[in-house]
Amino acid sequence: MILVTGGAGYIGSHTVIELLNHNYQVVIVDNLCNSSEVILDRIKKITDKNFKFYNIDVTQKDELKKVFEENHIDSIIHFAALKAVGESVLKPLEYYKNNLVGALTLFELMKEYNVNNFVFSSSATVYGNSKICPIREDFQLSTTNPYGATKLMIEDVMRDLSKANENLNLAILRYFNPIGAHISGIIGEEPNGIPNNLMPYITKVATGTLTELSIFGDDYNTHDGTGVRDYIHVVDLAKGHLKALQKLEQNPGLITYNLGTGQGYSVLDLVKVFEEVNNIEIPYKITSRRPGDIDMCYADPTKAFIELGWTAEYGIERMCQDSWRWQRNNPYGYEKEDHFLDMGTC
Repeated sequence: MILVTGGAGYIGSHTVIELLNHNYQVVIVDNLCNSSEVILDRIKKITDKNFKFYNIDVTQKDELKKVFEENHIDSIIHFAALKAVGESVLKPLEYYKNNLVGALTLFELMKEYNVNNFVFSSSATVYGNSKICPIREDFQLSTTNPYGATKLMIEDVMRDLSKANENLNLAILRYFNPIGAHISGIIGEEPNGIPNNLMPYITKVATGTLTELSIFGDDYNTHDGTGVRDYIHVVDLAKGHLKALQKLEQNPGLITYNLGTGQGYSVLDLVKVFEEVNNIEIPYKITSRRPGDIDMCYADPTKAFIELGWTAEYGIERMCQDSWRWQRNNPYGYEKEDHFLDMGTC
């Protein structure tokens, strides 16, 4: 059985769908602080399969222990964490406590219940302000904010655990910029409060919730002056977790992979593609740069292709189409009446 922490979140829910569709038995642990119980019903609708769910905070060891006592856990995929870069700067103690204690609690329970396989949701943030692109897994690591620091610290713990216990199989997956949504249009990205990523801002302008998009800076050293990032479809990202899980079955020890497309797109590129494929205008204005933003960041995904047999399948057009389908069908996110569950088809 696969334990998925944060399995009701954006990336977690899409990964659970892929796991269920590949006949894995799944148990989800999520405290629903940045998600909704409605998502669980929609996962069941998409897959026509069931799973166990526990409303538990992963930092609460005594509560989490019953998940291990009541289920035979073979592997863990760990998504549960606070993840807003800006908020982490304002609330560093909250981020260090939540993210580090959550991971350490899982590692303690893995040891206690003899669970040896662990997939960690890391981030390209651990590369800091890399001056070279594409970025490889062997590049120097550094961080520019508390959120990134927690990811790097957990990676360091995993490296030490691997040295101390040769029976552990640990996968570090460094994400670039996930966007898109499931093709059904009934689950997608719906952040609580102010979005941290670009695409939710674009889709909210498209629905009229926001009047215009703010683009932070047009004087970067890129082809059009706006920042360049590696956008990856969330379903491709989810499939990468399955590939990593399968790799752990070969007892590889500690493995680390970038999950990205290897293609960089600027903010204006993304806006223009979104407008073209969805036939909708996105008004925008240029504002000042945000502190800490860098010119460009995109992956070299070669290692994941060679060792996992994984590559991103969906292009930027599909990412924009799926993002808009989700937001158009759910203009208020998961908060309004869940009428989709009464539909005959998705």
